[in-house]
Amino acid sequence: MTQQKTNSNIVAIITMFFIFAMISFVTNLAAPIGTIWGFKFEGNNVLGMMGNMMNFLAYLFMGIPAGNLLVKIGYKKTALWAMAIGAIGLFTQYLSSVLGADTVLFSLSGTTATQEGIATAATSIPVTLNFFIYLLGAFICGFCVCMLNTVVNPMLNLLGGGGNKGNQLIQTGGALNSLSGTLTPLFVGALIGSLTQSTTMTDVVPLLWIAIGIFVAAFIVISFVTIPEPHLQKSGEKKIKFEYSPWSFRHTVMGVIGIFIYVGIEIGIPGTLNFYLADYNVSGLPKDSASGIAGAIVAIYWLLMLVGRSASSAISGKVSSRAQLIAVSATAILFVILAIFIPKDITVSMPGYSVGAGFSMAQVPICALFLVLCGLCTSVMWGGIFNLAVEGLGKYTAQASGIFMMMVVGGGILPLCQSWIANNFGYINSYWLIVGLLGYLLFYGLVGCKNVNKDIPVE
Repeated sequence: MTQQKTNSNIVAIITMFFIFAMISFVTNLAAPIGTIWGFKFEGNNVLGMMGNMMNFLAYLFMGIPAGNLLVKIGYKKTALWAMAIGAIGLFTQYLSSVLGADTVLFSLSGTTATQEGIATAATSIPVTLNFFIYLLGAFICGFCVCMLNTVVNPMLNLLGGGGNKGNQLIQTGGALNSLSGTLTPLFVGALIGSLTQSTTMTDVVPLLWIAIGIFVAAFIVISFVTIPEPHLQKSGEKKIKFEYSPWSFRHTVMGVIGIFIYVGIEIGIPGTLNFYLADYNVSGLPKDSASGIAGAIVAIYWLLMLVGRSASSAISGKVSSRAQLIAVSATAILFVILAIFIPKDITVSMPGYSVGAGFSMAQVPICALFLVLCGLCTSVMWGGIFNLAVEGLGKYTAQASGIFMMMVVGGGILPLCQSWIANNFGYINSYWLIVGLLGYLLFYGLVGCKNVNKDIPVE
C-alpha cells in the first residue's frame, strides 16, 4: 500500500513539473505571437501586445477567487479545472487561425513607426474577427495560468512532504518553468521565420496543439492521483474575520505596487525587444531571419532568469532579500540606460536562428545585449519583493497572497503602455518607462520595505 502511494506521488510530481513548465509556456506565447498581429496591423505594437494584455488581465479577476477555490474544492479539482480551461483557451486561439480571417469588423486610424523614434502619417488599420477570437483565447488562458500558479507551489510542497524536500521540488519546478520560458520565444521565432503580410496564426499552430496535448495528458493523470487536501474547508465551517487586513500595512501596500511594477518590467523588457528585433526595418536585421534571431535572443533573457534564480537560491541563506533587491534594481537601471544611449549602429555578435542556416551567431544592436542581461536582475525580484512585503504580517499573509496574484495584471498593462510609447516615440525610447519602474523598486528596497506598522497585532 505504501509503495503504491509512493508511485502515485512520483507520477503526480512529474505531472506537476510539466504543469509548472506549461505556466511559463502558455504565458510566454503571447508576446512573440503578438509580433504576427503587430505586423499584420501595419506595425501597430499596441495591438500586437493586446494578447499579452488579455492574458494578464485575467489575473485581476481570478487572483482572489483562485485562492478561494483551493479552500472550497481543493488542490486537485482546482488543478483539473485549470487544465480544462487552458485546453479551451489554446483551442480558441487555434480557431483564430481558421475562422473569420476575411471578416473586417472595423478600422482604426493609427500611426506606424517606420524608423526609430519617428511616427509617420495616420493609417487605416483593419481589425478582423480572428483577432478578437485570439484575444478571447488569450484571456481564457490567463484564467488557466492564474489558477495553476495558485495551485502548483503548495501542491508540490505537499507532495514532497513539506520542509526541505518540498522546497526542493518547488525549486526544480521553477527551473523547468524558466527553461520553458527560454524555449517558447525560440520555437515561435523558428516557426515564423520571416514576418510578412501572409504570416498568420497558422504558422504557430503546432505549438498550440502540443500544449493542448500536454494539458489533456496531465488532466488524465491527475484525475487518477490522490492529492492530500489539508486546507480543504469543511462544510459548515465559519469564515474567520480579522480586525485588520494587509492593506493596513504600509510596506505591504507598497509591495503590492512593487509586484504590479515588477511583472510589467519582467514581461516588458523581452516583449518590446522581440518586437524591436523582429522589425527588420528598424533593427537592421536580415528580413528573412529577423523573427528567428529575435526569438533566439529573447530566449537568452529567460535563460539568464534561470541562472539568476539558481544563483539567488545558493546565496539567499547569507544575503538578505533586501540587499538582493537593491543590488539587482540598481544594476538593471544601469543596463537599460546603457541600452538607451549606446548607438544602435554599434553591434555585437549573439546567438541567433534562421530557417536556412539554423543556429548561428548574428550581428545585433548592442542594446539587445544589455537588455538581455536584465534577465539576471529580474529573476530574483519577485521573491525579494514578496518576502519583504509579507514580513511581519502573521495571520494576514494568506490574504496578501491573493492580492499579490491579482497584481500580476501589471504584466499586461505596463507592457501595453510601453508598446504605445514604442509606437509613438520609438522602441528604444520606450525603455525610459522601464527605468522609472526600476527606480520605484530601488526605492522600495531602500526605504519602502520597512515595516512601520508593528503596533498591529498579527497573532
